[in-house]
Amino acid sequence: MAFDFATPIERRYPDEGWASQKWHRYADDVLPLWVADMDFRSPPAVIETLHARVAHGVYGYGEVPDTLTETLCEWSAKHYQWPIQPEWQQWLPGVVPALHLAALALTAPGDGVLTVTPIYPPFLAVAERTGRLPQQAALATPVSADDNWRLDIGALEAAVTPQTRLLLWCHPHNPTGRVWSHGELAALAAFVERHDLWVVSDELHCDLLLDEGAHHQPLVAAFPALVQRTITLWAPSKTFNLAGLTTACAVIPDPHLRKRFAQATKGLLPDGNVLGLVAAEAAYRHGDPWRQALLGVLREHRATLKARVATWPGVEMNPPASTYLAWLDMRQAGLGESPQATLLKQAGVALSDGAAFGHPGFVRLNFGTTASQLEAALTRMDALLAR
Repeated sequence: MAFDFATPIERRYPDEGWASQKWHRYADDVLPLWVADMDFRSPPAVIETLHARVAHGVYGYGEVPDTLTETLCEWSAKHYQWPIQPEWQQWLPGVVPALHLAALALTAPGDGVLTVTPIYPPFLAVAERTGRLPQQAALATPVSADDNWRLDIGALEAAVTPQTRLLLWCHPHNPTGRVWSHGELAALAAFVERHDLWVVSDELHCDLLLDEGAHHQPLVAAFPALVQRTITLWAPSKTFNLAGLTTACAVIPDPHLRKRFAQATKGLLPDGNVLGLVAAEAAYRHGDPWRQALLGVLREHRATLKARVATWPGVEMNPPASTYLAWLDMRQAGLGESPQATLLKQAGVALSDGAAFGHPGFVRLNFGTTASQLEAALTRMDALLAR
């Protein structure tokens, strides 16, 4: 089946009032390549399933169907070689709420919540929002074009304290697009056990590995010794472009940890999104051909961006091995303290500001858009950056 990833989809719809964070935050003449949602229609099977569910006409309180939990079990076994069980699954409205709930469930006020930077901004807000102690360790920055962002265990050891109780981990990594090596993950697992930490492993981008033949291995599947201390977070939102349907899953094999997490959600979360649940099942059951086609498009866009960055003096990018997000170092590009603000004002292109990820001078660029929209944005950026 052929899928259309080339036709631009109008997302502003000013008359219908279909507000979009991505397309409405900035003026109409700005091209948005910032927040992590794509400009592609979701898989046809998902759209058809939603049409059928909407046509039913009754949208009362729903339950997580057995068919959904079974489908996720099948997906995990097939794609990750990790046999999970239906009872391990705690479905909830999004990964960001799960991060905060984990802090409430597993730590006490004043306990340390540790993460590595740069990192997806909500990670950096969890500790403060829950009355915990924020702790950060920086990744090792690339020192050459042949290098890459790397986990720095020494930096983690320097940041950890007796108060540290929880590690928020991102695997694959947002924003750098790193797919961590087995050696890095082994060092992380040893660190976690050495310091007796809980772990939340956000694996939201794990189905978007861009290199041919790459396969994701969940952290706890690679290191079963972590099973009693790890919560794994998955969602169809990034892979199948379903972010607005607010449906995610916490996979928790250990029954005591699962009970503790579930109790923390009581009264703080709504019941499941009835449309999000059916969309998730349709995506995991029928969406893989669409996903495979998407990966081909994203590889082409990554190559386009890599070639373009090579013409921009003072800009460095390590091509991401996962996600549709690129992390650009613009500290030497001559765009001032905030390259994001300069590009927005002078080029009319909206990117994500690296300062929100803990690294000022960087920007994150979302290339999950049509080739024509990507080219239009890069052409605008050429005016400021190209040789």
